Amino acid sequence: MASVFTRRVIAYVLDFIVVSAVMWILSYVVYLLLGSNSYSVYKYYIYLLPAFILIYFILCEKTAGASIGKAIMYLQVRSRNGAKISWIQAILRNITKVYWVPIIFDWLIGKLLRTDRLFGAISKTVVINDY
Repeated sequence: MASVFTRRVIAYVLDFIVVSAVMWILSYVVYLLLGSNSYSVYKYYIYLLPAFILIYFILCEKTAGASIGKAIMYLQVRSRNGAKISWIQAILRNITKVYWVPIIFDWLIGKLLRTDRLFGAISKTVVINDY
């Protein structure tokens, strides 16, 4: 089986697909409800998408211990002591996932500090193999 890092990257791509699909469906519903003048909803995406991404990752990891992508790849998010993560931990570890650039810096700084991710270390969480 692939390394945990490779599975995490695949999980992130799967989560991106899930978020994109939900946003597409919501856009279509808004289009149907508002009619031809509904394209104005797209100017709000710059605000709605980051908010939805945060809500998605925070809720999934807090309530189920994994996002949909992580669950498919048999990964779990846990506190360093093995317990389920708290709301604060879920918020802290996912704050850099708002856009793709911060997550890259989060990972790079984490590697320089010899840890998984900077915000993983700050939130005292780890991603474990659940296979």
